[in-house]
Order: sequence, then C-alpha cells, then structure tokens
Amino acid sequence: MIYLDQAATSYPKPPEVGEAMCTALQKAGNSGRGGHFLSLEASRLVFDARLELAELFGAEDPSCIAFTANATESLNLALLGILRPGDHVITTESEHNSVLRPLYSLETAGVEVTIVKADRRGVVDFSRLGSHLRPNSRAMVITHASNVTGNVVPIDQVGAFCQEHGLILIVDAAQTAGWYPYNLHSSLIDILAFTGHKALYGPPGIGGIYVKPGSVVPRPLKTGGTGVQSFSKTQPSQMPEALEAGTLNVPGIAGLKAGVRYVSGLGLREIRRLEAELTGYFYQGVKEIPGVEVYGDFSTCDRCPIVSLNITSMESSLVSQLLADEYGVFTRSGAHCAPLMHGALGTGERGAVRFSFSHRNTKKELDTALQALLDLAKRPRRSSHG
Repeated sequence: MIYLDQAATSYPKPPEVGEAMCTALQKAGNSGRGGHFLSLEASRLVFDARLELAELFGAEDPSCIAFTANATESLNLALLGILRPGDHVITTESEHNSVLRPLYSLETAGVEVTIVKADRRGVVDFSRLGSHLRPNSRAMVITHASNVTGNVVPIDQVGAFCQEHGLILIVDAAQTAGWYPYNLHSSLIDILAFTGHKALYGPPGIGGIYVKPGSVVPRPLKTGGTGVQSFSKTQPSQMPEALEAGTLNVPGIAGLKAGVRYVSGLGLREIRRLEAELTGYFYQGVKEIPGVEVYGDFSTCDRCPIVSLNITSMESSLVSQLLADEYGVFTRSGAHCAPLMHGALGTGERGAVRFSFSHRNTKKELDTALQALLDLAKRPRRSSHG
C-alpha cells in the first residue's frame, strides 16, 4: 500500500500516539472532576497538551487554546459565535464546506457574505480586498492553504488588511497546523481553527481553537459542566472553559499531545524541507505525462504538499479507483468538500484526483504513482460507468 492521501488524514501515525491513548484509557480519569489521582492525572495530561500546542504555535499561553472535536467544530464555534444578523463577512472561493456551510446558514439569518473569486489556478487576488469592504464588515474567514490545490494564502498580508480595517481574522488551519511555523503571539490572527488528525499526527476526533487574548471570545455552541464555577448559571467567560463544556476527550488529547511532540521533535523546518522535496519531485514528473492536467499555482515552493490533477481521458473517480485497485496507490478523488474551488478550476463536474504527501512518504513510492499515472494516461478513454 502506498498512502498518498495525507491531506485527508495522516497515515501511518507514530506508534507513540496509539500508546499514549491506551495509557490514558487505563490511567487517566475525568479532567477537573475530582481531587483523586486519576482526575489529577487527566488534568495534568490536558494541561501538558495545551502547553505543547502553545509552544508549537507560538501562542501567548496555554489558556488561549480550547479543545474541540475537529477544525469543523472550531470554525462553527468561531463563525456562529461571533457573527450576528447585520454583520458582513468576507471569505473566498478557496474555502472548505466547514466554512461555507456555516456561512450559508448565517446568510439566511441576516449575515451578509462576500465570496472573493479565485482564478483558474485557484489563486485569490488579495490586493483588491478593499473593494469588498462595507460599513458593516466585521470579519474575514480564510483557509490558510487550499485542500484542493495546496496554494498557500499570504496570511501576513491578509492580517495587515484586517488590522487596518478593524476586521476579526479567522483562519482555517486544517492543512497548515503542524506544517506552517506559526507565531500566534506576534501574528495578526485573532482565531485559529485546527484539527489534530492531519499534520499534527494525532487521532481523529480531536482538534482545537486558538483565541488571541484581547480578541472577542466566541459565544459557545454548547454550555454545561466545566469543573469550575459550578454555582454560576452561565458558562464561564474565560478561556479555555468558555468553549469547553462537558467531558473532554482525554484519550484523544493524549494522542494529540504525542503527535505534537513527534512534530516538534522532528522540527517544522525539516518537515517542510522533506515535503517540499517530495512535492517538487512528483510535480516535475507528473507535468511531463501527456494527457494529464495539473491544478494550482506551482510558481512558488511555499505550498502545502498537495498535487491535484486529472487524466483527460478518464473521470477522476475512475482514476482514483484504478490507482488503488491495480497499483495500491491511495488518493482521493471528487470535490474534496470545496465546491467553489473546483468551480474556479473548471473541475466542477468531474472533480480531481488529489495526491498529498508527508515526510513519511518516499521517492520510491512516488515513482510507483508516477508510473501508474503514465500507464493509465495511455489507456483508451473510459468512464466510471464502464
């Protein structure tokens, strides 16, 4: 098996991730719910995981980070918890449905939404953001890197624009947490949504949200027990308890902590170097295959390790199926939950085949994938129906 679907979830996980989860199941209780050693062990584990994340992200302190199930929950928290009827929000065609669907829901409730277009490479022209401003503009929400093209947004430029015009900047870091060297303390990002199961090498079902001190804390999606201020009728207002009602996923947090330690130990500079080398190697090989169209902006090496493409003679779903069935190469085809990006790329009807890499992949694996694509591109035109 050659796993080239790392943008969906990282695989294989470092063995210490599973080991940490099993240990937590056996030796940790419910964080903040008791003074006995099992509860205290869980609380220590949760705090240590916040500390590891804060250090990796360059956050002000661990309390800036609340745990959620995934980036989708974090984005829902941010968008539904900040925007109100009459507000205006700016976003782009690069976004995942975890941004678009909450915004569509808010739009029906009276929030005004502007979606900035992308070109045929999936690139957004951020120099023209000022033309989209309105008197009621309140926030901008943006993916830091497209899960379809791997294009990376100039986040400092966007942050400066938001600061100049008093906008709250909400960043979807699903593809970049564990890859991009954030320094949130000095950045202009107000809210960062991340998931644990991708480049942080944690398990599914755990993620988080960073809220910059002094920025607006979103209204919680849920309220309930936090282990503190139990006699108050309202949810605590301070982070992280403001956004953490209910029992925390302690085994998931333990696995995430182990994943973050793995990433920190290897170092983001080395991870980015290895993945850029693999991405460039694959792109140079695939662009020479007749009948293959590659999507995205490859004029810069500052991009996530993603290459999406189509074989002109086949539907994307068939290509991905044949790659898996005949060559053992696992990819993802279709719309990737990013319909507007596919519309911009001209792949709205057929989608695309996405190859995504991690530093744990090898050039030998990529050679196999390239040969498979060369073989498939030579086959007579076929559809997924026959």
